[in-house]
Amino acid sequence: MKILISILILLAVALIAYNVTLIDFSEPFKGDSVVAIIGVVASICAILLLTIFTLSKKIQDKIKDNH
Repeated sequence: MKILISILILLAVALIAYNVTLIDFSEPFKGDSVVAIIGVVASICAILLLTIFTLSKKIQDKIKDNH
């Protein structure tokens, strides 16, 4: 499971890097730049969710060990 989560986080970081290159910083809210910004935000959300999932698994394991 840890390997899968690591791969997914790596893919999200790669998508962030790719989408940042597509943003036209002179007009960021026009055309394809909007799609790229949405892609960056979605990737950040995916990383956040995967991090929360990892932390919840660690907490669950600690609770299991104590009982």
